[in-house]
Amino acid sequence: MKTNLILIVLIGLNFFTGAVFAKSDPIAIGGVNHVGLTVSDLELSKAFFVDQLGFKVNGHDTTYPAYFLSNEHVMVTLWQVVAPLSMQPFNRKNNVGLHHLAFNVSSVAQLNALHERFKTLKNMKIEFAPELLGKGPTQHMMIREPSGNRIEFIVRSGK
Repeated sequence: MKTNLILIVLIGLNFFTGAVFAKSDPIAIGGVNHVGLTVSDLELSKAFFVDQLGFKVNGHDTTYPAYFLSNEHVMVTLWQVVAPLSMQPFNRKNNVGLHHLAFNVSSVAQLNALHERFKTLKNMKIEFAPELLGKGPTQHMMIREPSGNRIEFIVRSGK
């Protein structure tokens, strides 16, 4: 009875919303175009991405305000919160939103070099140092950039 009721509700939702649940027509998604992050300190977060991660500034909109950054693989948009003093920091266990952004790193040596670099910075937090992901061989680490967004750096094969 409960299963029939759920099925009826789903059919009803499909009818009223026009949703189509068919799997026969997959849409080809070609990867992530960009990631947009809201930041509490636009200049400090921009400096982190540019100075520490090697991103280039592709554009800047002072009216928004926002920076548009990229490297050879991904574009990141940073935009300033309207009222930084009254903002609510993201809590991954209690808020809906981006849990974290993960960047590939080419080798364990590069991952360790990033960790050593980040240890010298005062305006960010290292959540955890490089470690095995599960039983390995993948390794990763997690930081919070200057505005508090969580960023993971990951080496997929333990290279």
